[in-house]
Amino acid sequence: MATLDPFLWRALLAGMMVAAIAAPLGCFAVWRRMAYFGDSLAHSALLGVALGILSGMGVMPGVVAVCALFALLLLWLQQKKLLATDTLLGILAHSALSLGMVAISVLNAPGLDLQAYLFGDILAVRTEELRWIAGGGALVLAVLLAHWPSLVLMTIHEDLARAEGVRTLRCQCVLMFLMTVAVAVSLHVVGILLMTSLLIIPAATARQFARSPEAMAVGAALIGILAVAGGLYASLTWDTPSGPSIVSSAAGMFFFLLPIGAAIRKRG
Repeated sequence: MATLDPFLWRALLAGMMVAAIAAPLGCFAVWRRMAYFGDSLAHSALLGVALGILSGMGVMPGVVAVCALFALLLLWLQQKKLLATDTLLGILAHSALSLGMVAISVLNAPGLDLQAYLFGDILAVRTEELRWIAGGGALVLAVLLAHWPSLVLMTIHEDLARAEGVRTLRCQCVLMFLMTVAVAVSLHVVGILLMTSLLIIPAATARQFARSPEAMAVGAALIGILAVAGGLYASLTWDTPSGPSIVSSAAGMFFFLLPIGAAIRKRG
């Protein structure tokens, strides 16, 4: 078992950091009904992978660049009010995913593990990727703490936030940027196709018990960390894929705690 310790500790540390990043952003995704946006943003990351490899700047910078462009393009199209937001998300997300698949097939890069990007491979996280996750996570949490009151107020009542002097468009851009960074650093943990699950499921679970936005964010982080630990244990014990195992662990906690949360709310 001692020979497994280095990569296992790296995997556990990476998963804990990603859970801490995803938890508060997942709360906003649940409150603002942005689950489809998170899913679409994650799909666009595959094009970023291809761009990063093609340009030589690296996968994570490529993913951040493409996801940021995706978010800005969506915001611009929303302002134009040409189509409904869900229609725009469907067009942009599947276009980016398809272009990414085409670009990767044309590149034919040796050693590229497409399945690891799609479904995650946390057990293969390297020290360099840990640095990216730590740096990106520190940036996300610092910016989020600085804008937390404005973001919460905008989420509760957007018109009231404007009346209080909150620049709601700027806050929306900040939130989209933070989700972009979160998607980029989470690629190797749960992958492109499962990223939204790590955002939404812990936040939805914590929402059943939380009495305040801050309590929900902390609870979601704890649930996410437990899901990572449980998923890693299942992956090592039964030789199952790591990313899907983590998401399955989070889903299991949600359904186990769902009737408990309902009973508590009924008593309250």
